[in-house]
Amino acid sequence: MAALAAPLPHLRSRLTINGDPASYSADLALALALADGADVASLARFRALDLVVETKPDLTPVSDADRAVEAAMRDTLAVERPHDALLGEEYGVTGDADRRWIVDPIDGTKNFVRGMPVWATLIALSDHDRVVVGVVSAPALGRRWWAARGEGAWTSDLDGSIRPCRVSQVSALSDAYLSYSSLNSWPEAREGGGIHGLLGQVWRSRAFGDFWSHVLVAEGALDVSCEPSVSLWDIAALQVIVEEAGGRFSDLAGEAHPDRGSILCTNGLLHDATVSLLQQ
Repeated sequence: MAALAAPLPHLRSRLTINGDPASYSADLALALALADGADVASLARFRALDLVVETKPDLTPVSDADRAVEAAMRDTLAVERPHDALLGEEYGVTGDADRRWIVDPIDGTKNFVRGMPVWATLIALSDHDRVVVGVVSAPALGRRWWAARGEGAWTSDLDGSIRPCRVSQVSALSDAYLSYSSLNSWPEAREGGGIHGLLGQVWRSRAFGDFWSHVLVAEGALDVSCEPSVSLWDIAALQVIVEEAGGRFSDLAGEAHPDRGSILCTNGLLHDATVSLLQQ
């Protein structure tokens, strides 16, 4: 597959808020353009009758769409940001630089290969190990979320309108809406502690899973989301979106780094109480 086109002037003119041109960094504009191209490529293979699916050494599925989308993003970044490093789920690390792009071509591959629409392309940029740009694009849902440090977090809806992301103001776990990954991924949890203790404290819970849980926290539809086992490419883009929306991002122990192997996102008001319960 050829490199993804980067129609930056067109992209900037299309992304407006209340009629006024939005001011985005060049890196965020590039990430959004990469997402535009990834949407086209991934949707072309979604529910395709000839989709090729293989099993990776870690026993997770990978489709021809995963590999093609990442390869195309790599080709584009090699041209647009030749001095930056790159980490991708399918093809590993390229380069060694303080600026590093982190991409997951299709987060939610199991959904993708079963024809379920909850999957997304995740694109992040870290600078000296701090995530500064994040884009989550879910074309089968008609939704996208993005953020850059100091520029806020935003989302586009099905009708094409753009609005800022803001976390909820729920301040008690008894009023909170929680989303978690499958309980099968919490084998160490025990009744009365860990995830089960948290489930017993909240108002409502559902397992939306993958990126979906965490961007819903960013836009205020959920109050808490958590997963016990994730990779850096699964969550790097989510950190800046959640934090720019006013929330808190950490691992399950409360450390605010995306490379700790787990994730907890909250509206901030519930973070410490949630960490305490998850550590029991």
